[in-house]
Amino acid sequence: MRKQYHFWPAVERGFDAWDVDRLIVLSRGLPMERVAVDAISEIDTAYWFEGSDEVATVRKVVEHARLISEVDISFPIILGQDGRLMDGMHRIARALLEGRAQIDAVRFVVTPAPDYRSCFPSELPY
Repeated sequence: MRKQYHFWPAVERGFDAWDVDRLIVLSRGLPMERVAVDAISEIDTAYWFEGSDEVATVRKVVEHARLISEVDISFPIILGQDGRLMDGMHRIARALLEGRAQIDAVRFVVTPAPDYRSCFPSELPY
């Protein structure tokens, strides 16, 4: 699997970033819950491209379409304490394509501290 980070806009500059591998480890053992797909506010944003230097070209959209078709939907999405998505947008996109109203999720009771603060995606190790 490719190295992935989850980004939230930082207060000072750039983004705060979480290593998705670490989020997966930290979320093991959290109780599973069913979440309405429509409750995930990020589905109505430019999620994969927002705040990055990437442009939503046809090639990039097709790359995401391939990832959506290949995603393993047996894993729950990961939500922060406030319900913001931390991992799983391709699984959510798959649920939308399949017309599913709900998706399995785990939610942190306390959102873990980011691995990197006030950074830009291009500055991180991949």
